Amino acid sequence: QVQLVESGGGSVQAGGSLRLSCVASGYPDSRYCMSWFRQAPGKEREGVAVIIDTVGTTTYADSVKGRFTISKDHGKNTLYLQMNSLKPDDTAVYYCAAGSPYRNYCPATRYEYSYWGQGTQVTVSS
Repeated sequence: QVQLVESGGGSVQAGGSLRLSCVASGYPDSRYCMSWFRQAPGKEREGVAVIIDTVGTTTYADSVKGRFTISKDHGKNTLYLQMNSLKPDDTAVYYCAAGSPYRNYCPATRYEYSYWGQGTQVTVSS
């Protein structure tokens, strides 16, 4: 059974930093994709930092480029999201997701990810 457990959320003031972690367990093989999404109240879930292929090429939402960095420790099966210069608009529940690649490409949309963590709340105050 695949499990994704996020941690690291919290409340910070604008300009602050947080690092989110997501530990994956139970995936049937070592070749899987993981990415970060977020959902603010009243909004759709959006990709924040999405790994698009098995080499690790990453794309970021325009709103977080230059401020957020995704990374993965394969040995620990852990995905990270370093968030710097946080803004009130970054307030949301952050989710990690896992899915199987097709050939060398990771799932392209949130609908194609099979597994989701429970989410961790990030609140940024002005």
